[in-house]
Amino acid sequence: MTVLGAVSMPQIPPERLGEVCRAAEDSGLEQLWLWEDCFWGGGIAAAATVLARTERVRVGIGVMPVPLRNVASTAMEVATLSRLYPDRLIPGVGHGVQDWMAQVGAGVESPMTLLREQLLALRSLLNGEKVSTAGRYVQLDGVALDWPPTTPPVLAAAATGPRTVRLSGELADATILTARTSPDGVRTARALIDEGRAKAGRTDAHQVIVYLRTATGPDAAARLEVAQEREGTEVGAGVAGGAETIADAVRRYAEAGADTVVLEPISDHPDPVEFVRFAGEEVRPLLG
Repeated sequence: MTVLGAVSMPQIPPERLGEVCRAAEDSGLEQLWLWEDCFWGGGIAAAATVLARTERVRVGIGVMPVPLRNVASTAMEVATLSRLYPDRLIPGVGHGVQDWMAQVGAGVESPMTLLREQLLALRSLLNGEKVSTAGRYVQLDGVALDWPPTTPPVLAAAATGPRTVRLSGELADATILTARTSPDGVRTARALIDEGRAKAGRTDAHQVIVYLRTATGPDAAARLEVAQEREGTEVGAGVAGGAETIADAVRRYAEAGADTVVLEPISDHPDPVEFVRFAGEEVRPLLG
């Protein structure tokens, strides 16, 4: 059965996170995803708040930009939340928006090298290993977590270009695809992920998580078209309409290979908190 999630958009003020928690928990939504976009709010702080105020919903961070973070501090924070709330946190990492990274003095010459080094070190630290490495960007000397997770969490990587998608298949447990992705794009990503998995000799499961840009309410189709023109999307990406139409789109993405579909409201949605409730109460029951 397809897992359904929804995005709590970073434009929601932090003081409304309590409302988001109630909407996600009470509606039966399976996953709530948070963004660490510059410069709205911190992903770990928001995730900790949501986890503390809910009892069953899983919380994804999609994603923490690796140029902003020392991998040891990321591991410490992820491990703490994973021990406090077992099997409820899905940490995600990615390149970050390069303009934003440059804006804070964190830009790097090779984002791919940095992501590879961080994924390798982060997975090892979360597995409870002692890590020494002298990479181009990541340097650790005998670092180990005193309180590693009892069970290491699913580690996700955001990916768009083919090289990053392959890297995610090689080193991550899940791949996060943006809302610009169509069902055909999911199929392509699945093939690239499998190439990365084959390179690493991996036979474990790999989850594909895809954001689905969603417009509801009056003039939904026109508003979606405006949002897509602004950002650029693959043909066939996005959905506009009511719960039945959205559920049909979720099924198409699932048939293409998505394990989790995360509904992402377009930016002009009048109440993004109610969008989370709508996802759980009206769309989720239609998916079986």
